[in-house]
Formats: sequence, C-alpha cells, structure tokens
Amino acid sequence: MTKNSKKPIPVLVSGALGRMGSEVVSSVLNSSDCELVAAIDINKKNNGKNISKLLNLKKSSEVYVSDDLEGTLCSISQDYRNQKIMPVLVDFTHPDSVFENTRSAIAYGISPIIGTTGLSPSQINDLSIFAQKAEVGCAIIPNFSVGMVLLQQAASVAAKFYDNIELIEMHHNQKADSPSGTCIKTAEMIEEYPKKYNECLVNEYESLKGVRGGLRDSGLNIHSIRLPGLLAHQVVIMGSPGETYTIRHDTIDRKAYMPGVLRAIRKIGNFKSLVYGLERLIF
Repeated sequence: MTKNSKKPIPVLVSGALGRMGSEVVSSVLNSSDCELVAAIDINKKNNGKNISKLLNLKKSSEVYVSDDLEGTLCSISQDYRNQKIMPVLVDFTHPDSVFENTRSAIAYGISPIIGTTGLSPSQINDLSIFAQKAEVGCAIIPNFSVGMVLLQQAASVAAKFYDNIELIEMHHNQKADSPSGTCIKTAEMIEEYPKKYNECLVNEYESLKGVRGGLRDSGLNIHSIRLPGLLAHQVVIMGSPGETYTIRHDTIDRKAYMPGVLRAIRKIGNFKSLVYGLERLIF
C-alpha cells in the first residue's frame, strides 16, 4: 500500500485483455491490498463487457472494459482527487502508444508503471522531466522478473573481469520491438563499468549483413531471436582465454512477472519522479 494509507491501492490496467494485461488483472483482483478500478483495451468489440467474465476469472469484479484511456484517466483522477491514496496505471500495450499513455497518466496525477518496451532514451528523458515537474511517481520496468534483475546484477559485477561479452535475447514472434528493453537494460548495466568491449583482433567482415548482431557504441553485440514456442529468455556470454562464463534466465510462464508487478504497485506511491528498472523498487 502507499505511504500513510491502509486503503487498497486503486489500479487501472491498460492492455487488460492482452497476455500480460490479463495476468495483471487476475493478480490485482486476488491481491488483498490492491483494488482493480479500471480495465482499458483498444478492442472496441469488448467495450462495456465485464472484465472477469471476459477473462473467465474465478474472482468476480464490477469493472467493465473501456476503450477510452483518456476518459478513464480523467474519471479516476476525479474520484481520488481529495484522497491521500494515488491511483496506479499498469501499462502493457504497444510501443506505438506507450509514450502518450504514460504522459497522459502523469498529467492526470496517476502513477504509471510501464511494462511496455520500446521507449527511446529521449522519450524516457522527456517523461523523467515531466514526472519530476508533476511530482508523480513513474516506473519504467523493462522486466518484472526478480530472476532477471539478479541476472543483470551478476552481469554488471562480472563485466569488471571480462572484456569480451555478447548478449542473446529470445522472445515469441509476436513481440514488436528488437532488441528487447530488458536486453538493452542489461547492456546498460554492463556498460556502467566503462571500457571498450570485444576488441576486434582480425579484419572482420559479414558476408550476410547483421549476422554478428546489433553493435552498441561500447562494442557489445546484441542478438535477437523471434520464434513461436519461446516466451522470454536472455543469455549473457563472457569470454576470456581458456574459459567462458554464461548467465542465463528463462521465463516459462508470465506468472513469473506478477510478484514484481505487485511490488511496483505497492512501492511507486513513495516516489515523486521516474524510476527505471525493478531493482530500484526491490533493493
């Protein structure tokens, strides 16, 4: 729960009928300290339908799906204007809409928790400035898995000892952006130890363009794989003469993300600016 309040945290879910959004809806409904107050989805055919019945959930709810994000944000912000508790928007939508969704939530005084990837560094900077001016907590979380946070922490520590590092991220073939925001975050954490990685020892060339992956300014290579049957997987491979060190994380069910989502919902009310990464909320 948010600071100085014992009331349930009001939660709006944007992308409520998607794979991740539906898991969030279920987790919020089954939480003792959160209350689902809105479910937003752009599929107009489901507008006005009961979210629990649509998702065939055991836990009943009186929340009905709306395709009007702006109107829902306005209505909820009015409902909680004079209360000490701040509503939270959890967004799992699409890279094309996530920036405007986040900005709108901040404008209405609703704390956005963003699981949608695809925001550019300049967009994140703009949102950070806007959130700080509005004094509204905002969390951009590339990955809600605690296991992934531990992988990233391990990779950032190990980077001190290895000069050659490559990253592989694998996702289902309905993921729109490449590389994943999670993998970018991992690369950024490795790069906090400043040096040039993967020094080229030969006159390297590609007979097939892009076969060596995407090259970051630091020298890190990122390889993206998209296949049906995958969910979310990441491998960090570090090499030095005579050995390799491999760190791997596999997500086999979206339920793995829910403890992190609930943790973010409970903690974001303590912030008045933008935080980036789940580690800011669990350590």
